[in-house]
Amino acid sequence: MLRVTEIRLPLDHAPEALEQALAERLGGAPLRYSVFRRGYDARNPRRIMLSYTVDAEVREEAALLARDARLRPSPDMAYRFVARAPAGMEERPVVIGAGPCGFMCALILAQAGFRPIVIERGPAVRPRTKQTWDLWRRSILHPEGNVQYGEGGAGTFSDGKLWSQIRDPFFFGRKLLQEFVKAGAPEEILFISKPHVGTFRLVSMVERIRAEIEALGGEYRFDTRVEGLDLDPATRGLRGLHLSDGTLLPARHAVLAIGHSARDSFAMLHGQGVQMEAKPFSIGVRIEHPQALINARRFGPNAGNPLLGAADYRLVHHAANGRGVYSFCMCPGGRVVAAASEPGRLVTNGMSQYQRDERNANAGIVVGISPADYPGGPLAGVEFQRRWEEAAFHAGGGAWRAPAQLVGDFLEGRASTALGEVVPSYLPGVTPTDLSPCLPDFAVAAMREALAAFDKDIPGFAMRDAVLTGVETRTSSPLRIPRGEDCASLNTPGLYPAGEGAGYAGGIMSAGVDGIRVAEAVSLAMTGGGAVRSSGRHKDDAVAYG
Repeated sequence: MLRVTEIRLPLDHAPEALEQALAERLGGAPLRYSVFRRGYDARNPRRIMLSYTVDAEVREEAALLARDARLRPSPDMAYRFVARAPAGMEERPVVIGAGPCGFMCALILAQAGFRPIVIERGPAVRPRTKQTWDLWRRSILHPEGNVQYGEGGAGTFSDGKLWSQIRDPFFFGRKLLQEFVKAGAPEEILFISKPHVGTFRLVSMVERIRAEIEALGGEYRFDTRVEGLDLDPATRGLRGLHLSDGTLLPARHAVLAIGHSARDSFAMLHGQGVQMEAKPFSIGVRIEHPQALINARRFGPNAGNPLLGAADYRLVHHAANGRGVYSFCMCPGGRVVAAASEPGRLVTNGMSQYQRDERNANAGIVVGISPADYPGGPLAGVEFQRRWEEAAFHAGGGAWRAPAQLVGDFLEGRASTALGEVVPSYLPGVTPTDLSPCLPDFAVAAMREALAAFDKDIPGFAMRDAVLTGVETRTSSPLRIPRGEDCASLNTPGLYPAGEGAGYAGGIMSAGVDGIRVAEAVSLAMTGGGAVRSSGRHKDDAVAYG
């Protein structure tokens, strides 16, 4: 098979045009072909082009490769296990956390015969969904069942984006997408350039993945926290896990896939001497516009074309005060949601369904910060987040109402007293106010400058009635738990930091890919195998995933 790239066709091309264009590139019709990727180029909204990458089977492959430097052999993307559990193996690995990193790690281990035990502090995804809606509809926070905690992880209540900019030389992302399709995702996620699935589909997919893990001998324990590590006093090697039900679970290999909001777990690990360090993250607010405005600005007369769907955007600005400001986790046709996990601390996030058909577009507008902004050790970033989350809770007036401000008022430095054309989607509701006390001064200054710049990229972006809702603090983990080439903790053998909470991912795709990589590391460690397949350095700055 040959991979043919950059086949560009008009948005409204005839069905046979792709095969004709492919035949022209190849000098003849292929024996067969399949679309590997379809994207679009909307830089000229009046002349949007589709761009195809195609895998084609041809007769004279060597001659074509020699003639056209743009062609290359199609890569072998099939997933191959690096190790399998020997028959009768009694030892079982433990996966702590059932988000995208945790369930993909557990799935690979189960498919390889290791019968993993998955420990999840929150409930299964169905009861978790009900508890999450309690906050949105009734202002009742369930500390263990919310947007952050429970089966499926924070990604369950998001746009369900399934693309990333991480290096992936072993096509772990392809394995993830194939498993998602098997679990009920639409097959289009295998070839569209920016796939997503939305919240409601993710719920049923997560259940089907759990069913496969259990059918292969795996086990889930919901509503169970890991409250301590049992370590060998001489080597610090892991021997077991102290659980919230009072039991000790023997474990020599445990994957730490706890997500970016497991603050009590971070404190426990730090207290037991697990090496960790503060890392950069970002803080800001959610912005909402009419989705129709974004569609019109991005797609012009082609807005509404079903091949394009709801328009998204990605914006970056370098402010005069040295801060980077960027759009984060943009959710077309979605809503802003309450994402709190601690009493008295208000957090927002964005969410879309598969259809992306709600009236507003929303995205985080966030400012990069570094450990220099919150000195004090590995856990200082957590306290920095909490400070602004508490300020937002009080600014909203309590009862989980979020503070909100019109963009026009924010730019002019005055509190909002009423809303305008854009109806905010956040539930339980918003309180018009001044967002400045909910953010660091440097962030407010950088965001004001950035909004004016973004208005040049997308005219109307700084429209007076666009709504800012605060605060967005959980863009990525505020710390990193360093690991070696074997994916194990640098000073706690047998503990495998993984995914977003450990600082190695940001979003569903990169977290799932990291889960696969760590599953391979555990498989090799448990069977005395070779070196872990290395994909190079991970992009763990949230900018890469927004």
